[in-house]
Amino acid sequence: MSTAQPLWDDVDAYFTSLLCPADETLAAALRDSDAAGLPAINVAPNQGKLLQLLARLQGARRILEIGTLGGYSTIWLGRALPEDGRLITLEYDARHAEVARRNLARAGLERITEVRVGPALESLPKLAEERQEPFDLVFIDADKANNAHYVEWALRLTRPGSLIVLDNVVRGGRVTDAGSEDPSVRGTRAALELIATHPGLSGTAVQTVGTKGHDGFALARVVG
Repeated sequence: MSTAQPLWDDVDAYFTSLLCPADETLAAALRDSDAAGLPAINVAPNQGKLLQLLARLQGARRILEIGTLGGYSTIWLGRALPEDGRLITLEYDARHAEVARRNLARAGLERITEVRVGPALESLPKLAEERQEPFDLVFIDADKANNAHYVEWALRLTRPGSLIVLDNVVRGGRVTDAGSEDPSVRGTRAALELIATHPGLSGTAVQTVGTKGHDGFALARVVG
């Protein structure tokens, strides 16, 4: 742990208490996820609020989330949608998906959200076959080894003007290691290189510190 971690935690606690007031529905989602044995790798509250603001700035009506866990980030995103909005979230683990469905129902979002179970790289082609309207925002927070594949699918399922958000891109600083054999690092680097070189994307990445340690996210706008 970094010697600065207590300070990072204090700053996040201050931001959260000031800008993301206590919410029993979100707190219950975390409690139920913990009780079910899900890993505590959900976004922090201030990060959830950022996702919500990004969705609202986008004027998003349709959101795709890759990686549901217990539905904590899904609730933040779902609350940004209008009454006729739609959020589809993909989760590999059926047990995680069941926890997420209960959390989404308690949040009153079951009508506009759908949790699909199975490997995302199997769910995404099926989603494309349905020929639904393009998504306005895609949030990628699943297994990092497949990050580049997820960005490629996000491109297929969006339109010019859509936003792609890729979480956990810093990997504690290990993302700079071009020789890394860690699949998560390699997958993240491949995704960032795709964002950098694809003519249909304009993006950047930001590193963060806080309760989730040294990490960060990438943002990419679909430009054509």
